[in-house]
Amino acid sequence: MIALTLAEIAAATRGTLLLDGVVLPDGTPATPETVITGLSTTDSREVVPGTVFFAKPGEVTDGHLFAPQAVEAGAALVVVDHALDLPVPQLLVEDTVVALGDLATEVIARVRALGLLKIVGITGSNGKTTTKNLLRAVLEQVGPTIAPRASFNNEVGAPVTMIQVTEETQFLVAEMGASGIGEIARLVRMARPDVGVVLKVGLAHAGEFGGIEKTLQAKTEMVMDLLDSDVAVLNIDDPRVATMAGKTVARVLWFGLDERADVRATDIVSDRRGTSFTLHLPPRDGGEGASRPVRFQVLGEHHVMNALAAAASAHVLDVDIDTIVAALQTVKTAERWRMEVLGNSDVTVINDAYNASPDSMAAALKTLAQIAEPSGRTIAVLGEMSELGEFSGEEHDRIGLLAVRLGINQLVIVGPEARRMHITAINEGSWDGESLYFETQDDAFEHLSGALRPGDTVLVKSSNSAGLRFLGDRLGESFS
Repeated sequence: MIALTLAEIAAATRGTLLLDGVVLPDGTPATPETVITGLSTTDSREVVPGTVFFAKPGEVTDGHLFAPQAVEAGAALVVVDHALDLPVPQLLVEDTVVALGDLATEVIARVRALGLLKIVGITGSNGKTTTKNLLRAVLEQVGPTIAPRASFNNEVGAPVTMIQVTEETQFLVAEMGASGIGEIARLVRMARPDVGVVLKVGLAHAGEFGGIEKTLQAKTEMVMDLLDSDVAVLNIDDPRVATMAGKTVARVLWFGLDERADVRATDIVSDRRGTSFTLHLPPRDGGEGASRPVRFQVLGEHHVMNALAAAASAHVLDVDIDTIVAALQTVKTAERWRMEVLGNSDVTVINDAYNASPDSMAAALKTLAQIAEPSGRTIAVLGEMSELGEFSGEEHDRIGLLAVRLGINQLVIVGPEARRMHITAINEGSWDGESLYFETQDDAFEHLSGALRPGDTVLVKSSNSAGLRFLGDRLGESFS
């Protein structure tokens, strides 16, 4: 974080400093002019000397209970909603999460004023983390880049990432997720992106939003506050995303497979080593467009769209096509538990169980069908797709039917919340024993560890809450 005094942090967060009797580690008294340079966190386990600890109330526990551990670990400032008996500077605010966002807004504004920082905001029902990782790989070739770890994209994770920028930061890639209306708008107003990317509007979290139209409304917030000097990078292949062009004053740059896209891919060929395609970029400054072949190592044809979104964003930021292609080709996996290839030369395990929506589940199954060895079997180990609300039943039915129609050799359904996929597959009528159901991961593991054989390709896919990523790890270790 940039250097800020306690007084400046208090002003940014509209808080009250509590400094009476507080002595700093060097023996001097804490004053409003004491300078803070550490990063921010809401997790006391991440505190190191100099950290700003935000005591966030939670549904299960309260961050204020962990403030003593944060102080013991070296927190330089504790942000609280009520005073604590601790020997450290405290900042008393009405809402610690709001204060975290306010501090992020202040840090971003100060660094932006220096004229170097460019910001890309990314949202969408699927693909945010993969696109973020791809774009980070590209932009790091050009200059100092900050991007969130894992899926730090909510009201806490996004500002924690934003606060990491310094005077030297050239690019900030901000992943922006939401579970309700107004959340993306709040993050956009913190960061004020130069480039706003929308990947897809699908049924992921539709239950939380209250339907697909509410999801569309929430994702549209990414582009509504962009300026006419900014750029909206939009997926031309998604009809809902395409409507956003009429909701923004920003210049629109289209990406997709449609031949009308400004940034597009042709000649797509997928196999178990990745996907090859030709990347096409539009003209720049009156010149000609450019095309290059790409050997993309991230598994799954659907990730080509994420690569296009990253390439389009980098193009807007004046990165040349050769740098873009070289960086894209270095990325081997989207993220931990996202199309992660495990196993050995006999059995391939694809652990894609960090998250699941109907769209990503369908894409993963299609990838499994595409990349399987001709002489081997395809096995899909599937768990619940959560947060679908009223759509849950019919969407689990649809995935069960898709597995049958794609010719997946063996379907293994795990957990009572996902059992409907098993029933639907059986009711399709063309299978006899090709769909199996297990109540627990242990039961599924016991079966699979004895049933898998050389040449098998196994997909493990579920929402994070179902926890099948751990089953995927166990299978991968068993065949490593």
